[in-house]
Amino acid sequence: MSTLIVNDRPIELDKDGYLLDLQAWSVEVATALAEREALELSAEHWEILELLRAFYAEFQLSPANRPLIKYVALKLGPDKGNSLHLNRLFNGTPAKLAAKLAGLPKPTNCL
Repeated sequence: MSTLIVNDRPIELDKDGYLLDLQAWSVEVATALAEREALELSAEHWEILELLRAFYAEFQLSPANRPLIKYVALKLGPDKGNSLHLNRLFNGTPAKLAAKLAGLPKPTNCL
C-alpha cells in the first residue's frame, strides 16, 4: 500500500496504485495519479475518463479492453473507440491505466 498526497490530503492506494476509497477521486487526484505514470492529461484523456466513470456508475464494474473499446465506440464514435487510439492515450494499457486514473477498481480480468 502507498499514499498519494493531494492538496495536503493523504489518499490511500492499493499495491497497484488504485484508490482504496473510490470516493476520494477528484480531478486533482486524477492529475496526481497521471503524473505518477509520467502522463499529462489532455482533453482526449478526460473525455475517456469521464466516460469510464459513467460506465462504472451504470454497471458497477471497470471494463476490460474489449468492452471499453466497444463502449467508447458506441458513445464517441469509431475514431475514438478503437484500440490504436486508446493504446496511444494510455500507454498501451487502456483498461488498466484509464480505470486507475478515473479512480475506479482494477478491471477484474486484467493481469
